[in-house]
Amino acid sequence: MNKEVYFVLNYALNKGFQIHPNAYKILEGIDVKKLEKIIKEIVREKTRQKLFQINQDDVESYLGIKDDDSLQNEVKVLSDPTGKITTGEGVKGYNALFSSRFNKLKHIISERPESRFLKSLSVVKTAKSDDDVYVCGLVTSKSSERNIAKVVLEDPSGVLEGIIFDEELKKVAETLLIDQFVMAKVVMGKNSGFMIKDLIMPDVPDQATNKSESEVYAVFLSDLHIGSKYFMEKELSEFFEWISSSDPVAKKIRFVLIAGDLVDGVGIYPNQDKELVCQTIEEQLSKVEKLIAKIPKNVKIIIMPGNHDPGRRALPQPAIPKKYNSSIWEKENVIMVGNPSLVSLNGVKVLMFHGQSIDDIVKTTPGLSYDKPTDVMKHLLKARHLSPVYGSQTPIAPEMHDLMVIDEIPDIFHVGHVHKAQLDMYRGILLVNSGSWQKQTPFQASVGMTPNPGIALLVNLKTFQVFHENYNSNSDNILQS
Repeated sequence: MNKEVYFVLNYALNKGFQIHPNAYKILEGIDVKKLEKIIKEIVREKTRQKLFQINQDDVESYLGIKDDDSLQNEVKVLSDPTGKITTGEGVKGYNALFSSRFNKLKHIISERPESRFLKSLSVVKTAKSDDDVYVCGLVTSKSSERNIAKVVLEDPSGVLEGIIFDEELKKVAETLLIDQFVMAKVVMGKNSGFMIKDLIMPDVPDQATNKSESEVYAVFLSDLHIGSKYFMEKELSEFFEWISSSDPVAKKIRFVLIAGDLVDGVGIYPNQDKELVCQTIEEQLSKVEKLIAKIPKNVKIIIMPGNHDPGRRALPQPAIPKKYNSSIWEKENVIMVGNPSLVSLNGVKVLMFHGQSIDDIVKTTPGLSYDKPTDVMKHLLKARHLSPVYGSQTPIAPEMHDLMVIDEIPDIFHVGHVHKAQLDMYRGILLVNSGSWQKQTPFQASVGMTPNPGIALLVNLKTFQVFHENYNSNSDNILQS
């Protein structure tokens, strides 16, 4: 016991008091200068009551940190691909996937007033009208030539190439992703070609945000990479221990969300074994189990997979298979979901996505970068799709139904993958990229990527105020917003 703490507590002992070990644990963490006043006041009150034991309840009541049983921690899984995966085969499977994508997004865009004038591409091509008409389809190609841009759209009835002359609209066309759904306002030109006069994304409308009735906090984490020798085990352990502390904010935490790359995995990239301290998935998940055991049982932990976790790599991903560590699955406060998933926390809708498609989008879209992941997240919300590009870096399975369409609008959009902690807002949606708990790796250093790891993001679900705890000793390591 610290000598100064013992000297202060000795005041109570000399008055004939006993101090319960749980109460001592809280008192030990209080600044000694404040502790003397606290002990004297508790002793005075307990003497008046003729009760001579200082217990945990006395200390928590005095400090105003008594655990509030009225704080809700209700989790509802609104959407999870784990039980919905029905992978097709070959060309038939991919035809079903893109047909589902087109139909779902056409249904979403039908809420816009312009959709009343929508016509199929084949009808527009055969009608040869001089009037403006609206069409929609998936972008199959785009290009720029001299002073024009070209966009090719495809719907179930056929293909249409449109030309863009307007400078501002050409900039919009540059940001289109291959296989992205878009509605276009077109008119037939003099040479029987089609000019595009407007491009309209499905996008998300402005809407009121759902909020929790009770003042509870959710913690947003991702990319722990447990098993890597660059994993910040000491720092994450300290944070998990803080969640169990007497801090007033920590006492109100009821949810921890982990958006993928829970572990570093095995065989993910060449010579990975040289960068691992745990050489098997089972070892890595065993360490996960020990770490999350530090989190209080009244906190619900929601875990989804990323590209480093065991199981299927292609999107959408089912939950991490139980066979690798059934103990994690069986924990009462742990909920395993697939990637992507939509969950409700006391009525607040959170869309969780690991974020693999950020690689494809940054690579093909001018003005976007890994340094500003929330800009890419806005792009996904505008497209109403989490991984539009097929055939690039992100593997996409030929599902019979496209489970990557953003059907339901979230209140919070939570993404990881790029190891950059950043916050933003878009049309009332809180955007959270939760960074990582892995120090810069040799690969990241070789390509000039500088992560900002060790930042824990906490959101008050009643007020949507965001707090952060920085466990990184590097003074340049800051949260971006």
